[in-house]
Amino acid sequence: MLRFIIVIVACLLVRLPAHAETQPVAFTNAELLPVSGPPISPGTIVVVGGTIAAVGPAASTPIPAQARTIDCTGKVIMPGLVDTHSHVGGGWAADASGPIQPDVRILDSINVRDTGFRKARAGGLTTLNIMPGSGHLLSGQTTYAKLRKASTIDDFFIRDAAGKPLGGMKMANGTNSQRDQPFPGTRSKSAALVRQRFLKALDYRRKLEAAKGDASKLPDRDLEMEGLLDVLDGRVVVHHHCHRADDIMTVLRLRDEFGFKVVLHHVSEAWKVADQLAKAKAPCSVIVVDAPGGKIEAMDLSLATGAVLERAGAPVAIHTDDPVTDSRLFLRTAALAVRAGMSREKAIEALTLAGARMLELDRRIGSLDVGKDADLIVLSGDPLSVRTKVLETWVEGEKVFDRDDPEDRLFAVGGYGAGRDQKAHACCTDVRLSETK
Repeated sequence: MLRFIIVIVACLLVRLPAHAETQPVAFTNAELLPVSGPPISPGTIVVVGGTIAAVGPAASTPIPAQARTIDCTGKVIMPGLVDTHSHVGGGWAADASGPIQPDVRILDSINVRDTGFRKARAGGLTTLNIMPGSGHLLSGQTTYAKLRKASTIDDFFIRDAAGKPLGGMKMANGTNSQRDQPFPGTRSKSAALVRQRFLKALDYRRKLEAAKGDASKLPDRDLEMEGLLDVLDGRVVVHHHCHRADDIMTVLRLRDEFGFKVVLHHVSEAWKVADQLAKAKAPCSVIVVDAPGGKIEAMDLSLATGAVLERAGAPVAIHTDDPVTDSRLFLRTAALAVRAGMSREKAIEALTLAGARMLELDRRIGSLDVGKDADLIVLSGDPLSVRTKVLETWVEGEKVFDRDDPEDRLFAVGGYGAGRDQKAHACCTDVRLSETK
């Protein structure tokens, strides 16, 4: 076993991320919540650079001789939290020129120095799906971000094998996107506009195929059509805002008609159509607390939605929609879901591995497994206790939050200076909220 660990350590050091520590780190004597398996207590987790090298019982998991050992007696370690729906960073994508804008990218307007990211790390979040707002039928491309210490947006990117930053496509229906022309005025017109634009994209694809690579026959490059083909060809996931049960079913009809991959977000009335969602194998990212309120279509929001979906067999994740729910309260939202009947195991999974699956990143993140990214959080106690604090947050083997650091602690507890540049994302109003001084 020891020889096996040494071989793993040597291999991982070869592909060590530039920002990560070269010295292996061993967290010992903690209660481990791997998510992919039962708790281990006391347990040890060995991190080499940016990757998990070993996980197991403290008594039988070898620690490399050169490792820095951190005694975590009385503490809990679990995977870094995955937020499938966040607006941290102050970014705006689509504008008022039209309801469908697949060419715009939220990454072009994210401020990586926004204090919201420091608050997210203080809440134990390590991966975010940063989204445009829901004031459009299609408001642009999302960004999957790792909350590394960053000076530019490039430092946040999660890239594919070719080096392309990963993300999805944000869509919405319901009341948010119903406005004066050129926006739709009804739910039926909303669906018709989406259907028409997808048909146009299919025609663009036919022209590309007919050209057979002949530059003289290719249609002019169209960024909107390219964005839609990424959706229709399954290269990206649609993250679809919806609340009412009828809006949920409209999304499923469009999915079945055009064959795109979709995660349903918010789904305030999912409990009304849980069996249909389970039959459709439709992943649902729920918001447990819709703090601002004010939307009549969300009036039937229920804390029990996660529990109802779980019993029906539908995949469930939980998100913040930050600043709708503060990222620092993410663990607490899962506790509320458990209070309303969701199982403890599925609620913790909803903060981690379930979200990773919905972002198609579960081979890298979401659980404490050998070979996955060393994204983890150290807690003072049970993750669902209101008394528990996030003590440390680690991303790819680097500590990015430490509650013992006075500056980090400020962003964990609030106070003067903790929110100086955080903006609320008022996506569906005509007035942007002012900065909090």
